[in-house]
Amino acid sequence: MVVCGNWLVSGSVQLARHFKISTLIVGLTIVAYVTSTPEIFISVGAALEGAHDIALGNVIGSNIANIGCILAIVALIYPLPIRNRAIGFDIMMMFLVTFLLLFFGYNGMIGFYEGICLLSILVAYTVGSIYKSRKNNVSKETLPATMKPLQAVFMIALAVVGLYFSAGWFVGGAREVALLWGVSERVIGVSVVAVGTSTPELMTSLIAALKKEADLSVGNIIGSNFFNIAGVLGITTAISSIKVSDHAMFLSDMTWLFGITIALLVTMLPLSKGKISRLEASLLLSVFALYIFILYTS
Repeated sequence: MVVCGNWLVSGSVQLARHFKISTLIVGLTIVAYVTSTPEIFISVGAALEGAHDIALGNVIGSNIANIGCILAIVALIYPLPIRNRAIGFDIMMMFLVTFLLLFFGYNGMIGFYEGICLLSILVAYTVGSIYKSRKNNVSKETLPATMKPLQAVFMIALAVVGLYFSAGWFVGGAREVALLWGVSERVIGVSVVAVGTSTPELMTSLIAALKKEADLSVGNIIGSNFFNIAGVLGITTAISSIKVSDHAMFLSDMTWLFGITIALLVTMLPLSKGKISRLEASLLLSVFALYIFILYTS
């Protein structure tokens, strides 16, 4: 994962420079979507096998883990400056699809039409973000790319394959351990599987931060949370409907997700000169630890 995360960051930065797209947008789209590929395979496979709790719990749990665990760990090691004020719009989009998940799941079933709606939002957001970034950056001087586009794409493709297999091995082993402990599929989905499928985000965001690419690091987390709902859940429910088997648990998990997302926004204010410090990262990690503790003791 460390090696593949490094390749993914390097290839993505080179693509951004070649096509004159900001690293924030690359983090929000290409990197975020690529690091979320494990969630796609896990959720689609679980839905087709009838394991709806894992399919839905994987998405909700991954979003909670991305903020409370992944981003917090990265900021603990390397405090993240928020340089790009445009990230406010992307946070709003993340809130929008999170609210739609709550709205769609409230009646106990997320089906085909809800999936198409989420996928439509994903396509519109991606196209709009790339177009706007190219328009804003075309007149600015950017660092020249040192790698040909095809080389960068090939590097990203290798990273995707490596991240897919390494995340799969991690999730498989962790799930077996959790089953031996006798915990439910829902707890496995929102904790073990969710954290396991978020490990590519951890490696990618950490390497990006250490390479002084803070926009890419933060963008990766926000973009992954957006894609997990709009893309992963959109694709999954377009293929196979997901039943919300435990309404009370679903509302509880969504409350935690909204709470930790709001906490992230507070740590980033003001967006013009914000910074996620080690203290704020510690608070986010404490909230996540409390969430996991309640999961395994309730």
